Amino acid sequence: MCGRTAVSLGADRIRRACAYCDTQGRRRHPEWKNADQYSPSYNKSPQSNNPVLLSRKHIEKDASSSERMLMAMRWGLVPAWFKESDPSKMQYNTANCRSDTMMEKLSYKGPLVKGKRCVVLADGYYEWQQRNGQKQPYFIYFPQNDQETFSKPDVKDEDEDLKESRRLLTMAGIFDCWEPLNGGEALYSYTIITVNASNAVSAIHNRMPAILDGDDAVRKWLDFAEIPSQEALKLIYPIENLAFHPVATIVNNSRNNTPECIVPIELDLKKETKVSASSKIMLNWLKNKSPKKEEEKEDDIPRWSSQFIQTAPSKRSSTSLMHQWLKKEDGATSAKQSKIL
Repeated sequence: MCGRTAVSLGADRIRRACAYCDTQGRRRHPEWKNADQYSPSYNKSPQSNNPVLLSRKHIEKDASSSERMLMAMRWGLVPAWFKESDPSKMQYNTANCRSDTMMEKLSYKGPLVKGKRCVVLADGYYEWQQRNGQKQPYFIYFPQNDQETFSKPDVKDEDEDLKESRRLLTMAGIFDCWEPLNGGEALYSYTIITVNASNAVSAIHNRMPAILDGDDAVRKWLDFAEIPSQEALKLIYPIENLAFHPVATIVNNSRNNTPECIVPIELDLKKETKVSASSKIMLNWLKNKSPKKEEEKEDDIPRWSSQFIQTAPSKRSSTSLMHQWLKKEDGATSAKQSKIL
């Protein structure tokens, strides 16, 4: 799934990072339709406005479907047929839509059949991993040419080459346009398509956004006039070309919007789950856990501090734990005997 993202670039830098080549091979930058409605944040959540790429033909009927445009859209799709006067009264969570069921749901099938495909842009997205009974957040993104990109995210004065070298995450989405019943400004909103997690991130979570890896995939997803929906859906699958690192739990609260949200941290890899010295708990543990099962459980938990820095885990078998327990029990018995003597 994808319920939180970071989009730290300003409107102009987003435009520069989205440079593409048109059908004649000319380098182009998409124009913004409503840049004033977008604001950067290190901690974006549903209901916020975020930068989205779409075909210019959706907005200007005379434009080529291969031309691209940037628009700030609301995260959480409000279908065109929604009858309430207030879009916040939507009773369903439409921030994500599952790829395996989206053609069964009118909210998603309708826009998709009409070619309302978009690309949701972000520096990366956050996902939470269950670890030692707690949730550890990770930041997931495309590998960057400069791996220090997210270690020092608050650098504002960058040269032109660096501005365009930032590779934004490009997530496949569906959008729709809802118009108030009593008139007023139309609301453009979107949902992010999700798929089963790839091997690269499956240890963190079992779902992930459908990510379009490469400009050719982005082009095909956006060009609804040339690429029909059934053909475009072949682009929706888990990808492996991702980088990630653990981040501080400050990101857990969506109100926290600081660079610290995406800065890598080091995890305490030496910390192990404590086992009680009580003979009753130890005997129950030995009864229910074989050495083989325990080793498999250890292997299921990733032991990296980041994708680029791996640390070999220190494994503890049931035999070593038993020896430790016996030593502790012998010590306790000796102490009791000394008191009696």
